[in-house]
Amino acid sequence: MTTTTVVDMDQLLKDSPDLILPKPGELIDGKVLSIGKAAIIIDLGGILTGIVAGREIKDAMNTANELNPGDDVTTCVLETENEDGLVVLSLRRASQEKTWDRFLKAYENDTSIEVVPKEANKGGLLLDLDGIKGFIPVSQLAPLNYPRVNGADTAKILSRLQLLIGKKFNVKILNIDKENGKLILSEKASYAEERYKSLSLLKIGDTVDAEISGIVKFGIFAAFKGLEGLVHISEIAWGHVGNARDFGKRGDSIKVKIIGIDGDKISLSMKQLTDDPWKDIQKKYKISKTVKTKIIRLAQFGAFVELEGDINGLIHNSEIPGAPNDPADVLAVGEEVKARVIEINENEKRIGLTLMPEGESPSENAAIAKAAAKADEAAKAE
Repeated sequence: MTTTTVVDMDQLLKDSPDLILPKPGELIDGKVLSIGKAAIIIDLGGILTGIVAGREIKDAMNTANELNPGDDVTTCVLETENEDGLVVLSLRRASQEKTWDRFLKAYENDTSIEVVPKEANKGGLLLDLDGIKGFIPVSQLAPLNYPRVNGADTAKILSRLQLLIGKKFNVKILNIDKENGKLILSEKASYAEERYKSLSLLKIGDTVDAEISGIVKFGIFAAFKGLEGLVHISEIAWGHVGNARDFGKRGDSIKVKIIGIDGDKISLSMKQLTDDPWKDIQKKYKISKTVKTKIIRLAQFGAFVELEGDINGLIHNSEIPGAPNDPADVLAVGEEVKARVIEINENEKRIGLTLMPEGESPSENAAIAKAAAKADEAAKAE
């Protein structure tokens, strides 16, 4: 009986397939046997037993937190056998391999992926997925996230970028280096198709809803439909604009008018969506009319005064009694003065005034003479 058993066992072993041990780096499926504080034991097809321990338990997807005994799970082989006869496995490496596969497919198919930056430096945003390092350069950020600051102040740029840590980004992969575990990503490229479509449909004269994406000394940047344009400081309001920040802040919703398209460069206007206060200026102001006004700004060449709403006027130094080299020597911001109109130029949006006594302003006298001659010509024509 014993002899027969031995023969049968020998035959069984002979007929059994060779045991193929998993190789390091290979992904392998198994079933969770038990979950402890420091290790997860996994059954590998009823033939081998594996262990996931230490830092290899935690992956970017927090897989271990969702596992229960009996669950199927995919791991990566680190060692064929340890001193206890267990196959050493890794959830972290398995997740990394799956992530690499996802990245490679996205790169090959030119599709977008979603990532979340964990750090920032003055050059851009950084992320880490199971040891895979990703980088989004500042130049590859979409308009709404681009850190526009005056003078390219690196401290301010870094401060803006740090606000983006933890935010979800749709990006495309510009460069992939699996050997060194690095990716170069672009948020801007992810919106390229949307941008191209939006740009092709854009027409001068269109009015669009936009969001302020940046404010600099020379104007306001506004983003809309994957595009970004500039409201130059001269197009913010009809009157003098001393500081663009007085007209909004980053993230504010505004309406803008498309006034120019030159390739990717889009020019916008806020003031052209409001009535032009200069339209009826000739009816409101006449040569030699006296107006009560207030000094709002002093320059080396004269004093700017507030007439109404967005309409300002200029009293040139030569129109101030004594013709001072610096108007600040005789006038102050906030001071109320009575001045007379001596020039109205609707095309250039300019009104000139004088503080000189009547009859002592050569410019006013010339303007009066010109107006009289024009009236004579009109009378003769009738």
